[in-house]
Amino acid sequence: MQIYWMELMVLVVVPLFVVSYRQQQSQDGNSNGVSAANHLGQTIAKLYNKYAPYSFAEVQEKTKQLGHAYTVKEYTSEVVLIGGLFAVIGWMYFYSIPFALLYAIVAIMFIPYLHFLKANREFAEFIFEQIQTYCSNVINEFNTTQSFVKSLEGCRDSGILEDPVLSDVAKMIDMSYQNGTIDEAIEWFNKKYPYYMVKNMHQLFNQITKEGAQDTGESLENMMSDIDTLVEGVYRDKMDRSASHKKFLGFGIALYFLPMLIQVLMKDSYKSMIDKLYVQFMLHAVVAINSYFIISGEKFYNEDTGVE
Repeated sequence: MQIYWMELMVLVVVPLFVVSYRQQQSQDGNSNGVSAANHLGQTIAKLYNKYAPYSFAEVQEKTKQLGHAYTVKEYTSEVVLIGGLFAVIGWMYFYSIPFALLYAIVAIMFIPYLHFLKANREFAEFIFEQIQTYCSNVINEFNTTQSFVKSLEGCRDSGILEDPVLSDVAKMIDMSYQNGTIDEAIEWFNKKYPYYMVKNMHQLFNQITKEGAQDTGESLENMMSDIDTLVEGVYRDKMDRSASHKKFLGFGIALYFLPMLIQVLMKDSYKSMIDKLYVQFMLHAVVAINSYFIISGEKFYNEDTGVE
């Protein structure tokens, strides 16, 4: 017996969504019930916020504060440019208006995801700069206070940190006083900000706090030098990624036009070939594979700024 997995999935997902929607309506009351579209959006947002390190709303709000929010003009230009490019590709591959429109619509649907990746990169760069500031400031404060917790308090009250790092430093201070030790606070902060400079600095302070040190000044000076070296490496990597990213996009877009070279070589026989289903399947596969290649590259370019 043949199993239709797609139909089976629909039969499972749709009832679950209906039950969830009815439960939401009963909780909100009949007069205040949300629409099915709003409920679906809320459900997806709750799942993302549950498992993501930061909510997209937080990322988007921070990018607005940094002055990197997209304008309507930028959205419109990208819709025209990307939609138009894939409409041309759909027409040149299949000489079909429906395929051209389908390709344009699917391409436009990916624009919000590309904006999401860019917003995440800008947010990650902001977090990295904040972590660099946090590490340098704690080291400088420790030279005066000779206490890790007092150094955290000085860093918190200095006014140079912003949320979410500022709130997390305040939480570290509260955890340290509640537990009477810095171990749990350090472990929690290391997991949330998995930067080498953070782990290395915390390990040094943990060692100084528990075992003591005859000359902390030299150790902290070496740590500051290591941080400067790491930051320099991260910004060099950022410039290298930016240069290679432009070449990557150029190469990826050029690959879309490779089948058009075949059209030139085959001339009139190409139009008769595209009526065959297996030829259409191969052409769709070329577009899908190259698109996956480009999106994967965009994801790589926009993620893990400064993270070891």
